[in-house]
Amino acid sequence: MASGPPLDNGTSSNPESHPAVTYEPGWQVGEQQPPVRPEWVQVVLFLATCLTTTLAGVQASPVFSRRYADRDLELLDLFLPENLILGVPFSAALLLILGIHEMGHFIAARRWHVRATLPYFIPIPTIIGTMGAVIRIRSRIPNRRALFDIGVSGPLAGFILSVAALCCGFSTAEVVSMHEFEGKGALVFGDSLLTSTLQYLIVGEIPPGHDLLLEPIGFAGWLGLFVTVLNLLPIGQFDGGHLVYAMFGKRHEMVAKATIVGLFGMWVFGPEYGWLTAADPMSTWLESRWPGWIIWGIISIVMGRRHPPTLDPYTGLDDRRRWIGYGTTVIFVLCFIPNPIRWMSP
Repeated sequence: MASGPPLDNGTSSNPESHPAVTYEPGWQVGEQQPPVRPEWVQVVLFLATCLTTTLAGVQASPVFSRRYADRDLELLDLFLPENLILGVPFSAALLLILGIHEMGHFIAARRWHVRATLPYFIPIPTIIGTMGAVIRIRSRIPNRRALFDIGVSGPLAGFILSVAALCCGFSTAEVVSMHEFEGKGALVFGDSLLTSTLQYLIVGEIPPGHDLLLEPIGFAGWLGLFVTVLNLLPIGQFDGGHLVYAMFGKRHEMVAKATIVGLFGMWVFGPEYGWLTAADPMSTWLESRWPGWIIWGIISIVMGRRHPPTLDPYTGLDDRRRWIGYGTTVIFVLCFIPNPIRWMSP
């Protein structure tokens, strides 16, 4: 995700007329681009994220799960060398996906002479080990074309790598009987239209009473697609907010309002309200009730619906960029997972 300067209530292209905006100019065309070096905070955060994602990868490994199926697991067991090595593929794949996403933003920003930092990775000791990564935009964005390029480059780069990782995961995935999880319980990760299609093309039809056990690289690919969806939410300074503002200008706020209502509605309303029957194949995909949408709705309200204007808010997009924007919307729909994570009781 690319995060920019504070909100400017005006529309003038002169930053000096808006003292509330902290403005640091980029470098001029023809000047040597200033070097960007990682700060010590970025290095520490990256190393910490390497550790937390490796530990998450250990717990996501089918080999590890079966190794400790019949004995109690202690915290120190996660740090044993023979276990830590199991988490490296997941950590490497996920950090590569997140890193490529952020470097897409960074490279596009440099191309438009916009100052940007290298990525800040966010470690967190959860089942995925990270809350993602973010770069900071240090100067105002010149126009909506620059904003579009910076906003779209990250999701597209991360999407391509995520699909590759997911296809790799499907090619090595194991079809297992659900009886294997009796008495244990398990986390079940939902499907999008894209993941369902790829699974059918690569694995084939899953027999009743069975499910697919993804290897860590495939799990990283699934997470990459889910992160792409969250980043493409058309709100505020999410990547999707950048794209909607670049494409529609002031009308972006209406899209943001509708999205926030939709996020809360995803939890409140389900297919049982009558417009789909339980037998309808779409009802399984659209069955939401994931409490996380409430959290994301609140986050969206806190971050704000409005998007800071560019220095030149009047220059619109060319046809090529508009078509890329429409294509990115299709990617959002294909990757959207109404019910991403649920607990299967033992």
